[in-house]
Amino acid sequence: MSSGPSSSAPNGLHVHSDSSPPPSAPRPDQPTHSHHLNGFADQSSHNQKIIEYLYNYGFQRGEYADTVLHVHQNVYRLHAIILSRSPFLVQLLSTSPQVQVGGPRTIYVPVEREPEVTQEGFAIALGYLYSSISLRLIRSDNARAVLAAGCMLGGMEELCQVAYETCKRSISVDSISAWLEFVDAIPTPSTGADTPEVSSVRIFGPYAQRLRDDVFHFLVVTLPEILEIHPTPSDGTPTTPENGREILLQVFSGVPFEMFKAAIESPSFQIGSDQARFKFAKEAVEARKQGMARGPGYEETVVLAFGSAQGTGTSAVHVTRKMRKRPLWKVNS
Repeated sequence: MSSGPSSSAPNGLHVHSDSSPPPSAPRPDQPTHSHHLNGFADQSSHNQKIIEYLYNYGFQRGEYADTVLHVHQNVYRLHAIILSRSPFLVQLLSTSPQVQVGGPRTIYVPVEREPEVTQEGFAIALGYLYSSISLRLIRSDNARAVLAAGCMLGGMEELCQVAYETCKRSISVDSISAWLEFVDAIPTPSTGADTPEVSSVRIFGPYAQRLRDDVFHFLVVTLPEILEIHPTPSDGTPTTPENGREILLQVFSGVPFEMFKAAIESPSFQIGSDQARFKFAKEAVEARKQGMARGPGYEETVVLAFGSAQGTGTSAVHVTRKMRKRPLWKVNS
């Protein structure tokens, strides 16, 4: 880069060498504009150029880097002043000594036990420290990894919110199985008595429960609507295309038990009368017995309570689970 006129002022600030007179001070009766800062009416264009330069030359090219960051199989040449925006990286910077005086600092990001933090997701979150241009790189197929990386690094609420909203929109009939596997790996909220070492909870933070709630809402409300499962006003029998009901059964056969029980018993799960819900639940349990039920050694049953629960806010259909009894072997003497 070519240098401008020399100056003793720090950080590149220097006095212009041209002979033009300095701007005159405003008279007391002359109106001033509070949005004029240092003589510039609009700095947004200038600021944008700086951000683009930082992203292109600082992040993508690693020019003038003072920090070497190792993560996965990648090596990044970056800048400590930018990385300090992340509380997680600040901790690593403060505990990683320089190999030689005046040389770059080397830090290693431990993600071996965090499978949700992928190479692409981490790169997008890391680039966000330099510029919000990383928001354009978030897609439905990488949003969860970006959210995991953003939550781990910290200090990037906007990135996490955009990634979360993309995750929420990506829940569909085609992707629900993958989301159910993800939810199944998240334990129920802890009471504080135990400290489970579960990656999803530690990495996703409050977004773990929000995603669980979104998957549940999709199961009990959105999915029946998509499959056109609506009870008729006359007898409460659902009018459903046959393939729609089969898809609903197939999805529910793979739902983790606690969510399956909550969905079947939820007042928001409107698929018909109590008898229609009971019949559906029995068929779903039967499908779960054929190899897709969660928890080996358990037996799931469905009970229809006597009397109607409509209007009480409770369900007449209840799902229970208990351990299968081991067969007793008689030993003949």
